[in-house]
Amino acid sequence: MRCPFCAHDASQVKDSRPSEDNAAIRRRRQCEGCGGRFTTFERVQLREVMVVKSGGRREPFDRAKLERSIAIACRKRPLESERIERLVSGIQRQVETGGEAEIGSGAIGGLVMEGLRGLDPVAYIRFASVYKDFAEARDFEEFAGSVADVADK
Repeated sequence: MRCPFCAHDASQVKDSRPSEDNAAIRRRRQCEGCGGRFTTFERVQLREVMVVKSGGRREPFDRAKLERSIAIACRKRPLESERIERLVSGIQRQVETGGEAEIGSGAIGGLVMEGLRGLDPVAYIRFASVYKDFAEARDFEEFAGSVADVADK
């Protein structure tokens, strides 16, 4: 593992333990070059899945990109990071175990919408405003109204 401080190629693992959601192994490492300490995470990747974007472009599924978009929707919300991590891991698992080599970006967006709906209504609306490409305040208002109607029932 390359050191993030000095780019030395060798490091020693000082400690290994499962992450909070047991979906990864957290490793504390020490660089043999500069002595700096850093953390890495090791996750299972079941298969390489390609994401088909709306314009037809294909790119490999990127967990970090998924994490960023969900984190933006959940910013400044009273949510534990473990719940967000479980959501990301669950979506990744669904994508990788779906049996297809390719998945549409819209399908991933739908999985995120479904997950956020149960996690936090504000994060759900935030994500939907980008995912559904609201053009006017009226679009936002109508969608928020439909979420409130479902919550009232």
